[in-house]
Amino acid sequence: MTKKAVILLSGGLDSATVLAMAKNEGYECYTMSFDYGQRHCSELEASKKVSKAHGATSHKTVQLNLRDLGGSALTDDSIDVPEEVGEGIPVTYVPARNTVFLSLALGWAEIMGARDIFIGANDVDYSGYPDCRPEYLQAFETMANLATKAGIEGDCFHIRAPLLKLKKSEIVQEGTKLGVDYGITVSCYQADDEGRACGACDSCHYRKLGFEQAGLVDPTRYA
Repeated sequence: MTKKAVILLSGGLDSATVLAMAKNEGYECYTMSFDYGQRHCSELEASKKVSKAHGATSHKTVQLNLRDLGGSALTDDSIDVPEEVGEGIPVTYVPARNTVFLSLALGWAEIMGARDIFIGANDVDYSGYPDCRPEYLQAFETMANLATKAGIEGDCFHIRAPLLKLKKSEIVQEGTKLGVDYGITVSCYQADDEGRACGACDSCHYRKLGFEQAGLVDPTRYA
């Protein structure tokens, strides 16, 4: 029987790699993106292209409005996106974002009979977000199996984070081997309407560094 998986797909470099990895493992992939009030929608267009390119069975874009809460440079235009890598958790952290996203992915997974949920969380080359740590992901998996009909009946869910301990250069190398077209991905926190990157934010910094350290040509389109 074909294994099903829900893949959280932002349209960026990491989640595109995760989708390619899940597909390579033989999963029937269901991709899920979120229009949550982020600064731009070009990443949502990218997620559709990436999903199609890797043969996902279905792609869903869920409408949320985290701008009603604000509290992040990605959901509040009065907070500037920093253009240098600083210390501590940056203002681009969106409170509870991964918890909300994983919860909705969990609901879809239970409905469809998928028991694996893939997320592109990384604990090495990343911006220090608390909801990308292994302790958090393990805690969410425990909660998922306490809070669902499938879980309490012993049909357990697994949160899969295959990039967790990889450097950005290793992620890029793995994705390149699996045929990921990084030219159609959008990672920038403040990309323009055409998906061109600013080249200055945290996300752009780690992405550029990844290609540089991997010795690969960076296909990112910059404004």
